[in-house]
Amino acid sequence: MKSPHRLDTAGVVLSGICLVHCLALPLVVAALPFVSELARGHLHAQLLAVVVPVSVLAFGVGFRRHRRTAVLAGGGLGLALLVVGGTVAHERYGITADRVLAVAGSLVLAFAHYRNSRLSRHVRHAAS
Repeated sequence: MKSPHRLDTAGVVLSGICLVHCLALPLVVAALPFVSELARGHLHAQLLAVVVPVSVLAFGVGFRRHRRTAVLAGGGLGLALLVVGGTVAHERYGITADRVLAVAGSLVLAFAHYRNSRLSRHVRHAAS
């Protein structure tokens, strides 16, 4: 793969989906009791199965280009917040802790993907 740009774009989109889900779902659940029955399946666990591999691959490819550990650290922090929010915090501390960590993780992860993409493109263009 020549550029992690598409993976970073996918990472930003997936982080955005997590963010929209976390912010919109409580409103939908409050407005539509039927949706609250469907929401009991805990979508975060399913989203993590897609977000984690895409992000790890994007950051790995990007790091090989730009060698910026700060980008890896930001991506790792965002993923850690998402994973802890969607697993441990959800089970142990409830939905509020889950949402707070998921929103924070989504924002951090989206920014890290953005930086990863920009740095990777910069290195690619500088080498041309």
